[in-house]
Amino acid sequence: MKTDTSFKIVSSFKPTGDQPEAIEALYNGIQEKKPVQVLLGATGTGKTFTMANIIERVNKPTLILAHNKVLASQLYSDLKEFFPNNRVEYFVSNFDFYQPEAYIPKSDTYIDKSVVMNDEIEMLRTSAINSVLERQDTIIVSSVAAIYGLSDPDEYLKLVYEVRVGEELNRKDFLNHLIESSYKRNNMEITPGCFRVRGDVIEVAAMNGSNNTYIRIDTFGDVVEKIYEVDSLTGEVKHSYQTYPIYPAYDHASSQKRVQRACESIKKELDERIKYFQDEGKPLEAERIELRTKQDIDSLLEFGMCPGIENYSRHIDGRKEGERPFCLLDYFPKDFLLIIDESHQSIPQLKAMFNGDHSRKSTLVEYGFRLPSALDNRPLNFDEFEKLMPPTICMSATPAEYELERAGGEVVEQIIRPTGLVDPSIEVRKTKGQIEDMCEEINKTIANNERVIIVTLTIKMSEDLTSYLKERGYKVVYMHHETKTLERGEILYQLRKGKYDILIGINLLREGLDIPEASLMIILDADKEGFLRSDTSLIQVVGRVARNAHGRVIMYADTVTSSMQRAIDETNRRRDIQLRYNEDNGIVPMTIEKAIVPPIHNSDDEIAETIKLTKSGTKKEIQLKINDLTKQMQKAAAELDFERAATLRDIIIDLQDGLR
Repeated sequence: MKTDTSFKIVSSFKPTGDQPEAIEALYNGIQEKKPVQVLLGATGTGKTFTMANIIERVNKPTLILAHNKVLASQLYSDLKEFFPNNRVEYFVSNFDFYQPEAYIPKSDTYIDKSVVMNDEIEMLRTSAINSVLERQDTIIVSSVAAIYGLSDPDEYLKLVYEVRVGEELNRKDFLNHLIESSYKRNNMEITPGCFRVRGDVIEVAAMNGSNNTYIRIDTFGDVVEKIYEVDSLTGEVKHSYQTYPIYPAYDHASSQKRVQRACESIKKELDERIKYFQDEGKPLEAERIELRTKQDIDSLLEFGMCPGIENYSRHIDGRKEGERPFCLLDYFPKDFLLIIDESHQSIPQLKAMFNGDHSRKSTLVEYGFRLPSALDNRPLNFDEFEKLMPPTICMSATPAEYELERAGGEVVEQIIRPTGLVDPSIEVRKTKGQIEDMCEEINKTIANNERVIIVTLTIKMSEDLTSYLKERGYKVVYMHHETKTLERGEILYQLRKGKYDILIGINLLREGLDIPEASLMIILDADKEGFLRSDTSLIQVVGRVARNAHGRVIMYADTVTSSMQRAIDETNRRRDIQLRYNEDNGIVPMTIEKAIVPPIHNSDDEIAETIKLTKSGTKKEIQLKINDLTKQMQKAAAELDFERAATLRDIIIDLQDGLR
């Protein structure tokens, strides 16, 4: 069923700087079957392009893990451009809003699961699974959703229906199979996950095809005469096929027979649980679990679905108690490539998923809201994930202890930036008189029409410093974790435009900030050891001004801690390599030029209006804005602009929080 096609990069770029050496070293490591390799890639050195070249040379199905949806969407967009003729897919959680089911015993508060499903992302998830089952040349960019439960791949494959020209097609059986595979009949409009019947013609918007096409099956009697791929808009025939596999329309699809068998197993567990609660003298819990589970069983038998069906996944899959669930990694062949981007963030996140999920569900089970088998609907624990890991490349500007240890201390470096930009210089100054000294440096930077970023240790400090600098006439703004998504994007936009000269914040300023206009980074309390002043955090902070040719960092501290020294030594080491390369090749570093685009493509007035609504709008006004932004989000998802869609989703959640 697999289609063998080679990966082929389509780009005018060629590997440059130390990219060729990094690509060669990582490729050789995979050929030598090294279990884990580490790419230490400095900010702005083109790690994504290196990633693409490795994928092309290794030529295996590839899973790329990122620690958040926005980073995943950026990688997805970039790789889709590099590999236009191959399958590049996107797999993240399919919720725009998710409030998990929970119970708080102290206040006797039950919180029902509340979700806002995103149909576009659900289609992309299904497309990702179908692509990796169908084609070798598949790249899936995923968040940690990759380790959450999915259907048994073998069961899923049984739902694949192979249509062949010249063979008989039992019309009734085929249409029933489509419905069992979660397709919906729609004779008016053919959209992904739907089918329609017109005389001898059956049209299916299969989930393993393009979002803009559908499959037309022409029959004569019970014999398939032709199979076409048709453009949904123009009706133009794009391809013809002799055989075509139609994959399920839903990534949790299971046959009705399996669901019915599962109901027998659920009933047995229910009887045992009722007896347990009665023996323990807990009649309320016994009644609660009986009513809820019987209602779910009735729904499963009649419709094949029920609210919270995932909590019965152990019974549907036929797994044993405690046995790990199936997940996205099970859909890949044994010989695939795994790349973990920003591994210093992604790996701790992978480790944390299991414990949080188990703690919440244990309470639900204890108080009779769920059967104990619900505990087996879970993400993988890290030991289980490690057992599924194929040859793996971890990428980070600051690789952590785990990946360095797994790689035996070996690191492949990518330090040279194609732009010639070097890491900023770092200077440590005493805290005595730091405010006046800081203001002098700010004045020099503003005189060059460049921006300043100041990192403090606490929210109060950032607010107090902002007030002080405002009193002195500076154009300054602060940003911290309580700053809403919409306001955050607006602040960065106005900083780049020049409405503000100074941005003050805490840990939000470590990663994901792309402000080429910022040339000075000031770190206050640099010697206060801890997470925010670890060597990893300091290196990430320093990297925020690496996109400007005049980038420099001032750390205010009375002592040089071991974390500071490691960060300074590592930055200076990289800087020396970069300067030597520039000198040898006659390169003069130039500040990156990046267009200043308004956040979420709105005008300044629209942005200001939405921010005002979050603070003082009526319920009706906020709801109307939510409806408008939801349409924009769905349109962005349909256009595969997932970075914008993710931003809009966060804004909608902020507005919904205001309503609640």
